[in-house]
Amino acid sequence: MTVLATFVAVAVGFGSLTSSTPVELRDAVGVSNAKSSLTLIYQNNLNASDDKNHVGAIILDPVPQTNAAAACASLNEKLLSKATIQKYEADFNDALSYQDYAKYQDAERGYYIENGILSVGDQVSYSANSSRSSRKELPVLCTQSANNGSASAGPVNGSTIAVASTGNIFVGYRNQKSFRFLGIPYADTPQRFKYSSLYSKTGQTIQTTSYGAQCAQGGSGSEDCLFLNIQTPYIPKSGSKKQLRPVLFWIHGGGFTGGSGADPLSDGGNLASKEDLVVVSINYRLSTLGFLAIPGTDIKGNFGIADQITALDWVVANIAAFGGDASKITIAGESAGAGSVRTLLGSPKAIGKYAGAIAMSNLGGGVTLGLSGDYGTTYSTYYTIDQSYNVAGPQIFAAAGCNGTDVSAQIACLDQVPASTLVGLSTVARYVVQDGTYVDTPNLILSTRNASTAHIPVIFGNTRNDGASFSTYPKTPISNHTQGLQVALGINSTWAQRIIESNLFPLISTGNLTLDSFNVSQRIATDKTFRCVDQATVYAGVSTHAFQKAFYYQFERTIDGYDPNNLGQPANDDPKNPYFRFHGADMPWLFGTLNRIRDPEDLWSAQLVSSYFAAFVRGGDPNPSLQYLDARGYDKVIEGVRRYGNWGEVDASMKGGNEIRLLDWPSKSAGFVDVEQCTWLGYPLDYYLKGGK
Repeated sequence: MTVLATFVAVAVGFGSLTSSTPVELRDAVGVSNAKSSLTLIYQNNLNASDDKNHVGAIILDPVPQTNAAAACASLNEKLLSKATIQKYEADFNDALSYQDYAKYQDAERGYYIENGILSVGDQVSYSANSSRSSRKELPVLCTQSANNGSASAGPVNGSTIAVASTGNIFVGYRNQKSFRFLGIPYADTPQRFKYSSLYSKTGQTIQTTSYGAQCAQGGSGSEDCLFLNIQTPYIPKSGSKKQLRPVLFWIHGGGFTGGSGADPLSDGGNLASKEDLVVVSINYRLSTLGFLAIPGTDIKGNFGIADQITALDWVVANIAAFGGDASKITIAGESAGAGSVRTLLGSPKAIGKYAGAIAMSNLGGGVTLGLSGDYGTTYSTYYTIDQSYNVAGPQIFAAAGCNGTDVSAQIACLDQVPASTLVGLSTVARYVVQDGTYVDTPNLILSTRNASTAHIPVIFGNTRNDGASFSTYPKTPISNHTQGLQVALGINSTWAQRIIESNLFPLISTGNLTLDSFNVSQRIATDKTFRCVDQATVYAGVSTHAFQKAFYYQFERTIDGYDPNNLGQPANDDPKNPYFRFHGADMPWLFGTLNRIRDPEDLWSAQLVSSYFAAFVRGGDPNPSLQYLDARGYDKVIEGVRRYGNWGEVDASMKGGNEIRLLDWPSKSAGFVDVEQCTWLGYPLDYYLKGGK
């Protein structure tokens, strides 16, 4: 009988397993970390095409030499051989030197391997077993035969890992780069238009080797979708809270109507192994199921935001069992995920549960250029329940066939509509609202230091051409610039002419008027929907000390991204040619998930940028320690840090000219971008200091 089969059989017989379950019972049911912590080491350079040239290993806690082989066998592995270590000596030297640097192990004292001891000091050295050395307790180096690096590949035979937490057993697996626990239910099955509650079942054997269902969206998905995923390099010994790693808590984007925590671009395996972090990604309810608000009822919206907080509560309660430090959680997200981060920064239900925040391409602003509203406005300025309902509620009832004047009857009717139909209607609810519990202010309060806003370090930023994804490229060539602005931005001719007369957004001729005019339009869209509001956010946050400190970036290098206009990349795919840095195309630089490498600088910049963000997760500052980088053997990152200087904090005095970081290779510092243009658009740097919403 396999370890897993034994576990299942015994678990059924013993009933409920709680956090106080004796170690002996946990061992009997096959909990993988009952007797030892597990550390998966893999020297990750983020070059997926090079994965075949590298192997990892598993480190187990110290035992006498006579027990070393059996310790590995408990994981269906063997003691690592000297021949394997010599073949990949540079990798093992760096990986084990880091273990020594982090004080996880004494690498110079040594590890048991096959027929000997491996030590790492100034260099790798070997010694044969002796009767004296065999009595010492040393950590054990085991093979790591689950050498399937692809995030889409499931578990191979013998690679499952069972971990106990809060009365349940979670059966995940390991691949080449991390321990993976996918599809963990963090909440009980949600009831429609009810707020979620923490997963309450105990005594369960929960299979977490594949992603759970995504939340209902666009005619697909499920209402039973409240799952999260964990990728970790380390599993502590059962019951131990030693050597816990910082945690990145990722909230996906998708306009509050789509997306999931299973997006390959945000897979946490590379970041976990490269930067020794625990990465969590979550699902949350979307569209009308996640955000419908109806005045005068208990349906007050923000079900999706409440789900995020429930997931955060689950992580706080459980993440130590998976190697994560609940006191060092950084919430992060892109697009609607960044809007979620912004919301959580001001949510009384969330503040205090995280130590840092990263908002990538948060939307905001928009009420300008003669427009009564804008796609991005509601991500940073929250509707009242009445406003949200007026925008979407009657249309939803009508389209669903739930007509009438009795609201209770309408809601009862809506309860019977299939989820896929409800989220597929032409109008859906998608707005964060002031519900009074999860969100109790009309926007994030930045005008003063206050109890309503989390006083923590933050990073905000945007891609250089975020707005290109939210402007309309003319379907036919335009005859003049005014027409191009009207089509791309959806404005009237009067405002188009005002833009031209301002001379703040000059037309640069390349001989293609349609493209040239769109270039102006996307710059305006980037400013009014992303850059201006987010620069004003960090400026106000540091001016008033609402934030402990803040950092800002602009991505100068991307691949692909959200491209509704099908503009594509340059024909020869050369990043040195002009191309749009689209919305959402920055995620591979945070997670190290580049699906292709166009030139060496793609890889070097990804290595550097992922180190920046990881340093922020570790300590609230994106500048990695040179000692840390040296211990990890990250020579190219060291070069980038030394050659291109530090990423400076946002300086409210604006005397340094280094308020933002232009992320690329090289990565450079610069002042705030388009300050005069943002002022003209109605969103100056001091927008929030003057009571802006």
